[in-house]
Amino acid sequence: MEWRNWSHLETARPSRVVRVPDADAVAAEVRRARERRSTVKMAGSSHSFTGIAVPGETMLVPDALSGIVAVDRDAMTVTALAGTRLADLNAGLERLGLSLHNMGDIAEQTLAGAVSTGTHGTGGLVGGLAGQLAGLELVTGTGELVRATPEENPEVLDLARVGLGALGVLTTVTFRVEPLFLLEADERPMAWDEALATYDEMAASSHHLDLYWFPHTHRTLVKRNDRLADPLAQARPLPRWRAWLDDDLLANTVFGAVTAAANRVPAAIPRVNQVAARALGPRTYSDVAHRVFTTPRRVVFREMEYAVPREVGLEVLRECRRVIDASDVTVSFPVEVRSTPADDVPLSTSSGRDSLYLAFHTHRDADHRRYFALVEPVLRAAGGRPHWGKLHSCTAADLAPLYPRFPDFLALRDRLDPDRVFANDYLRTVLGD
Repeated sequence: MEWRNWSHLETARPSRVVRVPDADAVAAEVRRARERRSTVKMAGSSHSFTGIAVPGETMLVPDALSGIVAVDRDAMTVTALAGTRLADLNAGLERLGLSLHNMGDIAEQTLAGAVSTGTHGTGGLVGGLAGQLAGLELVTGTGELVRATPEENPEVLDLARVGLGALGVLTTVTFRVEPLFLLEADERPMAWDEALATYDEMAASSHHLDLYWFPHTHRTLVKRNDRLADPLAQARPLPRWRAWLDDDLLANTVFGAVTAAANRVPAAIPRVNQVAARALGPRTYSDVAHRVFTTPRRVVFREMEYAVPREVGLEVLRECRRVIDASDVTVSFPVEVRSTPADDVPLSTSSGRDSLYLAFHTHRDADHRRYFALVEPVLRAAGGRPHWGKLHSCTAADLAPLYPRFPDFLALRDRLDPDRVFANDYLRTVLGD
């Protein structure tokens, strides 16, 4: 069978495809691969744009490793099997009256993939999924099932929260959770100058802030999500017709058709962006948190995202705009801007520093290489750290100076996967041999 990732940039033909029902089956496959001096990978939703999940000889399919398996209301933790989709975890938590603190804007990834690549949201007290982990279990490269908590194998928990799939195959993850809460979303267009002049103020006064700049225009869209103070407040979601019109028809069907057509006439893209930006109207609604955080994304695209130090982030954004405006590159997708507080996860892109995230997208049929090559030097010059699951050109030599705990991660990799059972080309590039 042929495997390919969501963006269609990576393909592979594993010799074996095995549906694993439990951790014992995972361990057996890892031991088999080690004995044969081969490689094995768990492939989830394959939503990473990089080759981080590209399988070698054996590909494990985790669809049976799904569901919540433990709830501890005293400790406020929930344990789920690592093949669970984030959307399914969110629905299960809602039924339990619980929620994650923060999350990204899509929910199709498996928990293993989302955690291992450093998936994050914006704002909050903790920005990334990995920073909300209280424990995990993984099968190491020697076929051993290791449980990691703050009390048991704490060094494994510390480093494997963003493990890149290099330390083992995750089988369960335990999240710290909180009571279910409502978010009120306020979304409105805003001029570029006003958005950047007030960004810090908006970020300080909102629980979660997301900004989209439409290239070749002076227009942005600002999305502010705030917790409702009253836990008994009545949710006021968008009417079904409005949600269908905005998020289904316009944001997916029409947007996909327009950007695909614009690829054939690049000169029209600036005008298309002007029209699209001016067509956006304000809207306010409230709902349970995960329905506000996440939105459906059916238009296939390519993406590069870097986390730069928060204190220089807006100037880096301005410089990226200057570079784009001075080039002949045309871009049909908005640039997304988010920020997170520092965390203590060694290979998190927010490790040890407040961060501003700049994400650059293209339609899958557009040439992303020229665009990304244009802005990536600006991001790297500012000390940017690339998202592990999104496109970049960094090697281990580039990345090691950006992460003070990089040597610790490599040492744990040597201990847990001495024979490189989980290696692939991407990991050899970003971690070395």
